[in-house]
Amino acid sequence: MDPVLDKNTDSITSTEKKLEDLYKLLKDHTVCMMTTRCAESGRLVSRAMAPCPPSHDAPADLWFFSNNVTQKFKELDEDPNVNLAYYDNSTTEWVSISGKARVVNDRQKIKELYTPMLKAWFGDLKDGVHDGSQDDPRISLIHVEAETVHYMLKDKTVPVMIWRVAKSMWSGDPPKIASTRELDPRELQHARDVSSLENSIID
Repeated sequence: MDPVLDKNTDSITSTEKKLEDLYKLLKDHTVCMMTTRCAESGRLVSRAMAPCPPSHDAPADLWFFSNNVTQKFKELDEDPNVNLAYYDNSTTEWVSISGKARVVNDRQKIKELYTPMLKAWFGDLKDGVHDGSQDDPRISLIHVEAETVHYMLKDKTVPVMIWRVAKSMWSGDPPKIASTRELDPRELQHARDVSSLENSIID
């Protein structure tokens, strides 16, 4: 029994609205924590990653650039299940995305998403090959396809939140301070289908 979760769970918002609000939460975040499972020990390992900007229609499916000689690629080869975690300290809003990751070495896709700022994170080895450019063979993409998403959206001002928490201390009633939402596999697939349809119409 979790009365606080029950009080703050939003089960009436439409899929379209949940996706729209998720996009707004993610679009300004430049860093998230990606959690994988260590192939040798089985322990969970997290590291900061910079996602590419999310798409508006399917914001939970995310792309990442990464150096393919790092340990995480071995971990993903053994177990593609990952979690992506976002947190905004200024609002206490958070997002948790669970999904499966796959490594993508499509040079056309790499060129499509590449930005010059990435060069700083790969460095130039001065060998004419490993130069941090979009053609650097160390550069791979990691694509995470979401299976479930949970997030909390603050829907009350800070003074109201403080008042409701204080009130709950003497009343015993759990405070309503946020909107906690879930996107299930069916809703996420629907978003992909809509995005694919719109892209095919545009093409």
